[in-house]
Amino acid sequence: MTIEDAQKLVDNWIKTVGVRYFNELTNMAILTEEVGEVARIISRKYGEQSFKETDKDKNLADELADVLWVVICLANQTGVDLTDALKKNIEKKTNRDIERHKNNIKLL
Repeated sequence: MTIEDAQKLVDNWIKTVGVRYFNELTNMAILTEEVGEVARIISRKYGEQSFKETDKDKNLADELADVLWVVICLANQTGVDLTDALKKNIEKKTNRDIERHKNNIKLL
């Protein structure tokens, strides 16, 4: 699936199953909540916190997909082409960091 396909798929789902997009502020709050759920799993699986019984059934892939879903919703409702945006972002990072990471002794 391409990013463009994902944007179209989410848009179709919203319009047929979800009725309409939540407004941008609501989606921003939902995105924050979903990122928090990812952080909770990461801190327990890879960090030093222990799992609570209620956390053990949480699935990182599913939570990351929730984050992606809301990002796509926000892109769709604000007219952002994520394929184009990602290409431009990678180009920006490449130009900015072409030597930076290679010369970072902390990464050696």
